[in-house]
Amino acid sequence: MSALLGATTSFPVHYALAQDGTTKSAGDPLFTSAHGEITVTAPKPRVITIPDVGNYKVLKGDFHMHTLFSDGVVMPKVRVQEAIENGLDCIAITDHIEVRPNLGGNSIKLAENNDDHNIAYNIAKPEADKGNLILIRGTEITKKTMPPGHFNAIFIKDANAIAAVVDDWKKMLAVAADQGGFVFWNHPGWVAPNSGGLAAGVPMSFTDEHEDVRKKGHLHGVEVFNGTSHFPIVSDWCNERNLGLVTVSDIHSTEYQMYGVQNLRRPMTLILAEDRTESAIREAFFAHRTIGWAADMIFGKPEWVEKLFRSSVEIEKSTNGLTLRNISDIPCLVGSSELASKGTLEIATAQKLTVNNWFVGTNKPLEIAVQ
Repeated sequence: MSALLGATTSFPVHYALAQDGTTKSAGDPLFTSAHGEITVTAPKPRVITIPDVGNYKVLKGDFHMHTLFSDGVVMPKVRVQEAIENGLDCIAITDHIEVRPNLGGNSIKLAENNDDHNIAYNIAKPEADKGNLILIRGTEITKKTMPPGHFNAIFIKDANAIAAVVDDWKKMLAVAADQGGFVFWNHPGWVAPNSGGLAAGVPMSFTDEHEDVRKKGHLHGVEVFNGTSHFPIVSDWCNERNLGLVTVSDIHSTEYQMYGVQNLRRPMTLILAEDRTESAIREAFFAHRTIGWAADMIFGKPEWVEKLFRSSVEIEKSTNGLTLRNISDIPCLVGSSELASKGTLEIATAQKLTVNNWFVGTNKPLEIAVQ
């Protein structure tokens, strides 16, 4: 875990999310051979253990995913099945409005009957309902210059209405917000093609254009982790500008190709919701009760990250020091010692604990007072 820590840059930082090949979970596919025949047992849906935080349930979600209806490689039902196998509670399929190469072109002016931007949601919804997965309607607004870059809009009502004003990205965000959508800026370290990239030594910035749409109420969050990239500076942007943090996969390939089988290091957003409903998830997003979890790291606002830790880790004083018991599946790096998921750690007596893989600001680890 420690190899993932210690980044001090405002540029995106990429992490290897490979699984440990020496371990095998109970949910891994089983290959057995008998009399020359091979039997393949599919993985059972994973159960991710995270205790409630006060009166809030901790739900697991991914809110940036693609299918064949933009530039992904799988059908919408596959995204649902992958999410259920991974133990997620909710997802949003966010196919691009402007980029749909699998349907015949790179604009919304496509062949007849191919211009319905709600189609992936409509196909996936019955499968999600059958599997008790909450499917949230969403789309991606894909501008090819920076600024503005790309945005996701979730909890929307109609992606086609957003596509109807495709020539003006600010109108697109306004329509999404007017529908009750939560709009967040995707992969803020993305550099437009043929732009020459970010100049050496120049960090990512929250531009005047982004500030303008934020002040209008048309931008509500930013991705702090996307796919395999971490953007540390986003934690400060969200703290300073009252924005929500989102952690996503932005997956285009299959889950297996991207992260392997039931990889707990894959990105997901933790939502502190009053109950397991779409309305409660939406309320939590706008209240900024969201926490990112990816590559064995946690990202979020100080208040909620601390509460998550205190719900997940029991601290017991003894004559010899402190006993820490992790009752969750989220690993912790306390000082230089690893407190594994469902693990126990004995440490010397301390008045304060520093959790070096749980972040509450740019490269700022969580500090916990021992009560």
